[in-house]
Amino acid sequence: MEDIKLKTNLDPDMQSAELDDLTLSGSTKTKGTILFLICTVIGVAVFFGSVTHADGSSETLFSVIYNGFLDLFGNAIYWILSVIIVGNFCLHVYCKYINKGKRSNILLDVYSNDTVVHTVLFALGILYVVVYTLWLTLGINAPEFIVSDLTGGNVIPPICKGVFGIILVGAVFMPFLLNYGVLEIIGAILEPLMRPLFKVPGKAALDATASFVSSSSLGVLITNRLWKNNVYTEKEMVAIMTGFSAVSIGFAGLVIETAGCGSMFVKVYGISFIMVFLIEIIMVRIPPVSLKSDLYYNGRLQTPEERKGEIRFTSQTIPRGCSRAVKRAAIARGVHKDIGFSLKDSIVIMPQVLTMISGVGVSAMIIAEYTPIFTWLGYIFQPLLMVCQVPDAAAIAPSMPVGLAEMFLPVLVMNGTAATVEICLQARVFVCLVSMVQIIFFSETATVMLATKSPIKFWELLVCFLERTLVAIPLAALAMHLFF
Repeated sequence: MEDIKLKTNLDPDMQSAELDDLTLSGSTKTKGTILFLICTVIGVAVFFGSVTHADGSSETLFSVIYNGFLDLFGNAIYWILSVIIVGNFCLHVYCKYINKGKRSNILLDVYSNDTVVHTVLFALGILYVVVYTLWLTLGINAPEFIVSDLTGGNVIPPICKGVFGIILVGAVFMPFLLNYGVLEIIGAILEPLMRPLFKVPGKAALDATASFVSSSSLGVLITNRLWKNNVYTEKEMVAIMTGFSAVSIGFAGLVIETAGCGSMFVKVYGISFIMVFLIEIIMVRIPPVSLKSDLYYNGRLQTPEERKGEIRFTSQTIPRGCSRAVKRAAIARGVHKDIGFSLKDSIVIMPQVLTMISGVGVSAMIIAEYTPIFTWLGYIFQPLLMVCQVPDAAAIAPSMPVGLAEMFLPVLVMNGTAATVEICLQARVFVCLVSMVQIIFFSETATVMLATKSPIKFWELLVCFLERTLVAIPLAALAMHLFF
């Protein structure tokens, strides 16, 4: 057993089991306990605390903070986004085409794996954001297919701008949640459930909860950060990121209301919540997730004991989690240093994330709105809908694949169809359920996954989306027949 006072170079990212071998002196334990309590209260309050507005609506304190932060800039935020995205393209061109093969530095590390595809997407990102900014702020005429509320207007203001705020504000507050012990308690308590069912650590429950109550992008960013801190292996990281980064409660409410099912929000959202976890039980056991490696970010191979985890809940589980939490807080770098590291990492990835969201997201929306591609793809799902006895199968089939572009699109496509064909309540509920558990959509989550250099390829995301949709359809149909 090591006394923390005798060793000053302890790794703040050491594994949970390694914390069991540390012994804290009295003063260090007191310091760790105080840090754990204060930082946990701040982190939980910010990310999960709810604020009720005068009109009766509510949102998380995190949403209030980052929206308030964005409001400080007004329309100038679009010029800031334009500068960041143009700057990203210039750095990409410099590192890939001009300074190629020179000595490595932080910029070359960020852009080293970029391809010609990135060049095209980054260029599209510039086009969309600059054109939208000139149109919105200066009133310059712009092509409708770029600035329409169904294309650029559905990606740049709510998602691109929103993720800018999420990344910066999240960078300030994420260390309180990730580095000061609360993960150790959550992990210890939920490990016996999460390991056998989902093959991931109990700590993954925090990622899922952050997505549900705050933002799906936040869930992806938290998962990516924990992977880089060697908390998750590549396989665990991909499983969590593609399986638990679900749509937030607030956005789900908007989807359900738009579909005309607002009076049944609790029932619809509750079923979708359960479906997310049922689908993940299957997804972690089939490719491409099951084929990912058991390597940590630092290259270390996960041991069989770590893979098995602590599968039993005993009388020592909670005390062990609390002990680890205090030790984690005691060996942390310090709040100011952790926030500094977090901000640095976030600022480094932010230009690529924002550019990819604008380039991929707007392109996907243009394809969905102005081409029949998703309608054609919908024909693939129509036989399965008919087998599952989903009413109005032909009318809602195009809604199934369009969620790949943006998770709000399925109900919009359905409503567009409803202008000529009356769609029954059961079918509307069905579309809501499927769209909310597909998780992977290129206007936000999928693009953030790719832009943060997560260990998953573009084609693998397409496969995951298809698999999730095919599994979700019979589950949603069963729920529809039983409860509506």
